[in-house]
Amino acid sequence: MNKERVLITVKTYPTLSRKYGETVCTAGVREDGSWVRIYPVPFRRLDQKEQYHKYDWLECRLARNPSDPRPETFRPIDEHELIAVDHIDTSNNWGARRRILLETARVYDRLDDLIASAKANTASLAVFRPSKILDFYSEVEERVWDPERVKQMREATKQYDLFADNTWRETFKVIDKLPYSFTYRFEDAAGRQSDLQVLDWEAGALYWNCLRRANGDEPTALAKVHKKYFDEFLQTDLHFFLGTTQQFHFVAPNPWVIVGVLPIPPEKQLGLFGTAT
Repeated sequence: MNKERVLITVKTYPTLSRKYGETVCTAGVREDGSWVRIYPVPFRRLDQKEQYHKYDWLECRLARNPSDPRPETFRPIDEHELIAVDHIDTSNNWGARRRILLETARVYDRLDDLIASAKANTASLAVFRPSKILDFYSEVEERVWDPERVKQMREATKQYDLFADNTWRETFKVIDKLPYSFTYRFEDAAGRQSDLQVLDWEAGALYWNCLRRANGDEPTALAKVHKKYFDEFLQTDLHFFLGTTQQFHFVAPNPWVIVGVLPIPPEKQLGLFGTAT
């Protein structure tokens, strides 16, 4: 089986799976702009050198995940192959990222098109450009993981794999649950207004970092997250990476959520004298 080359653009905040334990949904695009979801990935259990970053190129063997009918979902044949082999930086006004994500990959601007694609099971990941951002807000969530889910997860994963390195089990601690969810309200090119939750790991990490700097003051931390995702990102040509959840892919009126954001700088325009503005 040949290795596939995937540019990682999505890492969601870790969730608990009864079958796989703590997992992260990772997704990205191939060189031809087609999407790949790599699941499951026990990201925080990988060695430090194996913890890839957004906009890293990975080369790994992938196989269709038989437990997930969404067309882009694959599982890694060997999770230790998930090592970065290259990285796309932000040089030349994000030129390389812009080419593959906004020119090679398809960019949607109407949510109805994506909902229809999910119902037909032809797409569960996409680049989306909102026409207008109306709001970014937070809502209170449960502060701890469901104890029953944690119990079931531990029961399912306590059996040791005799052929794997099991030392992580001695010190591994499940990640803290986010006490807030974050949501964008936006309008698409057809004028449709929608509220979609943001599952991006970076939003959760930003909240925890701001909370530490604010000495535990949650309103201050939430205000800083809002400033980043609303005030600052609205100064960019903001795009979303959208994905569907397996649970609601076929059944929800709108199964899409925001699994990542792309706050790309506006393209520079040449001024009257040929200089960039």
